[in-house]
Amino acid sequence: MRLTTSHDRRVVPATRSSPGLAAALAIGALGLVFGLDRATGSAPVQHLYYVPIILAAVAFGMRGGILTSLAAILLYHVANPHLLTFQYEEADLVQIVLFVSVGLVTARLALDATRLRQLAMTDDLTGLHNLRSFEERLATMVRASRQDRRPLAVVVLDVDRLKALNDEYGHLTGAEAVRAVGHIIGRRLPPDAVACRYGGDEFAVSIPRCSAAMVRAFADDLCRTVHETAPMLAGRDFPAGTLSVSAGACCARLDTAAALRAWSSIDAETGEALFRAADAALYRAKASGRNRVSVAGERAFAAGVQ
Repeated sequence: MRLTTSHDRRVVPATRSSPGLAAALAIGALGLVFGLDRATGSAPVQHLYYVPIILAAVAFGMRGGILTSLAAILLYHVANPHLLTFQYEEADLVQIVLFVSVGLVTARLALDATRLRQLAMTDDLTGLHNLRSFEERLATMVRASRQDRRPLAVVVLDVDRLKALNDEYGHLTGAEAVRAVGHIIGRRLPPDAVACRYGGDEFAVSIPRCSAAMVRAFADDLCRTVHETAPMLAGRDFPAGTLSVSAGACCARLDTAAALRAWSSIDAETGEALFRAADAALYRAKASGRNRVSVAGERAFAAGVQ
């Protein structure tokens, strides 16, 4: 099977630079433009105030855009002392309005872009990652696991007897059952782990720096928590034991020889091998009675996994 975040849906501005670096660049740019403005008083130079405003709005969102716009207005007044008497010409008013407008519009566009990125990587029903996003994150975890020589674990699970729940109570109840399980998974994730819903009632979890004992404990905890939950589905209260999941897990230390190559195709293929091993373990868990965990043996993996 070819694999194509987080339960938290808060939208925050994203930047590849560290916040400290972005702040330093914005402050430095403000200082440089202020110096040029004070020396020349030229309108083209004054337009350069937009650069730190845009940078701060992209890096820090609405607050950064507004604060930097206000700083630009202050420096604009200091660089042009006649403005300190508040006797503005039309061009000055336009410039001040544009400082604020550029900050607000840029922050809004950055926020919308971040929201679109999150929507593109999120499963709407559960709030977990979708399949495409999980595949990318799994390949990244494989690469990191090769480099630091720490084990990587994958868990594959699905909801037991969901069809019976759909047939008796309707598909809305079944959909809310899947959502309830997804929320439990999201709440129980270890640090740095990533989970996705990759099918109707099927989930996958990848956990870095996780031993075989740790991944079994995690999967057992999920099964127990789901089974002990008394869910409300489609407005109806159901008793504990209504829902259960079966899980297959695998854990392996990866071949470090490939770390130097770090080819994305190798990382993706290794991720697929781990997923297939966990998926096969899932089928064994379901065949043995459901509401169970089966952990694949390390020797069952394909080449590249020790």
